[in-house]
Amino acid sequence: MASEHRSLERSRCLNCGFEAPGGGDEWLRLEVPKLGRMTQCPECHSTNVITGR
Repeated sequence: MASEHRSLERSRCLNCGFEAPGGGDEWLRLEVPKLGRMTQCPECHSTNVITGR
């Protein structure tokens, strides 16, 4: 049941509104020195993303 709930969680770009499942392959991922791993929007390339996972 926990895996079903997790699959419903979505992440959203605050810049353009793009949404996709949190942790999904749609999102780009960046490794930034001193900050670590960041999620990047595939539509507008913003890192201003609320992650659902």
